[in-house]
Amino acid sequence: MLSYIVRRILLMIPTLAITSALIFAIIEAPPGDYLESYIAELRAQGESIDTAKIEYLRTEYGFDKSPVERYFHWVAGMFVGDFGYSFAYELPVTAVVGDRLFLTILVSVVTILFTWLIAFPIGIYSATHQYSWGDYGFTFLGLLGLATPNFLLALVMMYLANVWFGTSIGGLMDPSFVAEPMSWAKFLSILDHLWVPVVVIGTSGTAGMIRRIRANLLDELQKQYVITARAKGLHPFRSLVKYPLRMSLNFFISDIGSLLPAVISGAEVVAIVLSLETTGPLLIQALQSQDMYLAGSFLMFLSLLTVIGVLISDIALAYLDPRIRLSGGARK
Repeated sequence: MLSYIVRRILLMIPTLAITSALIFAIIEAPPGDYLESYIAELRAQGESIDTAKIEYLRTEYGFDKSPVERYFHWVAGMFVGDFGYSFAYELPVTAVVGDRLFLTILVSVVTILFTWLIAFPIGIYSATHQYSWGDYGFTFLGLLGLATPNFLLALVMMYLANVWFGTSIGGLMDPSFVAEPMSWAKFLSILDHLWVPVVVIGTSGTAGMIRRIRANLLDELQKQYVITARAKGLHPFRSLVKYPLRMSLNFFISDIGSLLPAVISGAEVVAIVLSLETTGPLLIQALQSQDMYLAGSFLMFLSLLTVIGVLISDIALAYLDPRIRLSGGARK
């Protein structure tokens, strides 16, 4: 196991190196750069352009250098915690992302817990009560959740939250707390607004997980070892939890690879509709404005979380399912 983990960690290095080159190349691919977009915006607004200032900024941000030089400068800075400078916000990338990171993690973690707490009991019930009225009812609700667009549900939930509970529309807190430091009143305001994005983002995820838990558990419950365990008088709960439920969770463990980056990126479209102060809209704005260091550093962080999540899921699968071997090949 230790040699496998070391080998996988060593493989992460070329993987992330290739990923960083691809990210930088894709961001560089569109014609122009941030300063050219900035000049075009000033001209569209009819404002004068200070040529000396533009040339200073071009030299300061390294746009007078070749893309290869800027790429290696960017990568070298990441090793010492310098992810570059955000042109749009005129702040270091770490300062821009750090302000929104706490709220993003809070929304994502609560949404994940909401999804698990609802999906697991319903999925297990539907599998153990196949074709019952409860199974049909939960199946209908699950399909309804999958079919409803998140942005549409977000608009409906904002309206209901404002009419029924008096919650201000949009954002994760009352507007008066946006520029204020964290306090107990601000935290309570966040909790008051938090349930709307949690329900909206978690609806489709919960519906999809219910269907997968039901399908995988049904497949295991029909296998011979479960029938034998029941025939020998094993308690129904133990015969369900000990092996069938455990074996049906392989898909759940495999999702860890995509779960970690999702915690940081958040649901971008829903975040824009709900005006959430999370990192998702930040990434979209950075890509649109060609704020290359902010967008590139954000994507690199998501790539790092992805490879770490895949490694964790592979190790967890080996412990969860004895049929999976990390070394490969047949066992005698």
